[in-house]
Amino acid sequence: MMKVMEGFSLDKNAILEYQRNRPPYLMVDYVTEVIPGVSANGYKDLTDEDWFFKCHFPGDPNMPGMLQIEALVQLCALTVFTLPGNKGKVVYLSSADKLKLKRKIVSGDRLKMKTELLSWRRGIGKCTGAGTVNGEIACRADFVIAMPDILEEFQVSS
Repeated sequence: MMKVMEGFSLDKNAILEYQRNRPPYLMVDYVTEVIPGVSANGYKDLTDEDWFFKCHFPGDPNMPGMLQIEALVQLCALTVFTLPGNKGKVVYLSSADKLKLKRKIVSGDRLKMKTELLSWRRGIGKCTGAGTVNGEIACRADFVIAMPDILEEFQVSS
């Protein structure tokens, strides 16, 4: 039986140590709890300074749906970046399905996110996540992430 590691929080500086996304593309402000290999909870505070509000859409600024999903992916990726030996590596989104975008997210909102790593094998993670604003579901998705450094270890040579 695998022992579950203790959970811990990450401020923005710690998040930047674990993963390579940088502002303005970093979509997570604070991780309230990450349990390596298991789950991560955190949030993004939306402000008028967020770059996408200037272009999406003039007169009706809101967070693009795919950036909502990206925020979930970035948060869940921290469940594998915090595993031994993975700090600072790269994870790519491989696929996403069951996407639901339920409400507009605007400046002044806090997008609270909960993500779970359902499985992690050979550098491929199956994940699920959801985001809420004021207790109301805003977005959710199931997705697959891949870590090329680990995938390469399992490639069959010709």
